[in-house]
Amino acid sequence: MRSYILLLFSLFTLTLGFSQDTLQTYSFTLEEAIAFALENNYSAINADRDIIDAQKQKWEVIATGLPQITGDISYQNQLKQPVSLIPGEIAGGDPGTFIPVVFGQQHQATATATLRQKLFDGTYIVGVQATKAFLSYSANNREKTRLDIRKSVTEAYGNVLLAQESVFIFEKNLTTLDKNLYETQKIFENGLGDEESVDQLQITKSSVENQLKNAIRLQDITLQMLNLMMGIAIDAPTRLEENLDVLAQKQIDLGLMETQLTMENNVDYKLALNLNEQRFYEWKQAKSRALPTLNAFINYGSSAFADNFNFFNSDQQWFDSSILGFDLSIPIFSSLGRSASTSRAKIALEKAKTQLTEAQEQIRLQLDQGKSEYILAIEEYETAKQNLKLAERIENKNQIKYTEGIASSFDLRQAQTQLYDAQQGYLQSMVEVINKKTGLEVILNEQ
Repeated sequence: MRSYILLLFSLFTLTLGFSQDTLQTYSFTLEEAIAFALENNYSAINADRDIIDAQKQKWEVIATGLPQITGDISYQNQLKQPVSLIPGEIAGGDPGTFIPVVFGQQHQATATATLRQKLFDGTYIVGVQATKAFLSYSANNREKTRLDIRKSVTEAYGNVLLAQESVFIFEKNLTTLDKNLYETQKIFENGLGDEESVDQLQITKSSVENQLKNAIRLQDITLQMLNLMMGIAIDAPTRLEENLDVLAQKQIDLGLMETQLTMENNVDYKLALNLNEQRFYEWKQAKSRALPTLNAFINYGSSAFADNFNFFNSDQQWFDSSILGFDLSIPIFSSLGRSASTSRAKIALEKAKTQLTEAQEQIRLQLDQGKSEYILAIEEYETAKQNLKLAERIENKNQIKYTEGIASSFDLRQAQTQLYDAQQGYLQSMVEVINKKTGLEVILNEQ
């Protein structure tokens, strides 16, 4: 019995330890959440892999112009050897006659090693030059991915805080409503009030209860979305260290409005510039196809012949051979195919230049729009804060008037509805400040 109890205790301890490992609790401030996501977000991980892939692709292109060695081994078994006819007089026969003769032996084996080297190839030279542009594109694409992750994590973090604050406020409102409803119900039961007042409060309570249930669901969903953005299991316990009001205050930075845009720092401009570089090298490559290509090769091989398969015998005789040569290919006429290809590449380059100009104008417009939206978010935040104070004061006055019998239940419900709208407007305004600042920082590439 004692051994059985010890076994159960051991199993319980192991299970508890395993559960603690698998249910790790995370805790983040906003900046900690962003830093964690930049290392563990699924898109960030793949963006890092894209950099490595681009480096490998660069070497793949370079390697095609370096010496290439291939080895070939062949074996032939002439099941039915070809017959040749020779004049009969060669073998002492009558003139005009022919004698069938089989040349060679039935089995033949050959082993050859060949070294090839490009001496000149215009498309290869352009291809090597283009690898630098491709590496730059991969790096800029990684930078854009990281900026998108920063923005998405900030928005997800704010949405979680919004849901949590909403749950808290709805619970607080529901407590007040329960008290009002209870008191009104007692007044009605004692014959000092009307049933309409009870019904009005019941309607308000039902609405707030539904909003609370939805906020609780959103609290779970937004937290799962944040976990997904950070690259952890969506059901992992995660605690946020920030307070929505304090975080919004920290995001108010009017000095950001004076920051000048450096176009070369904007990642969308960098990507548009990468597209120009890519189209430029495609055009150069199309032109280079009209140039000749020159390759050199040297090989060394050995052949053996036998009536039976005995090539692995030590006394088998092998005959060596070696060739040094050059291949020169000169494009002469392509029925204007190369000219059409070059023209199309030139058109694509001109389109890319136009897209670059358009991208510059769009970025300037985005900056002006981003600054305007950021200022508006700050102004609406300040307004929402004042409106909340006013709505609380109005609701409090109506609570007193309702208790004293001066105000009707309709007046109280109207004041409560106004307060609830002001509460949600205030919460949403704080999230807008956080999100609009992040969006402006992305345009300026200020981190």
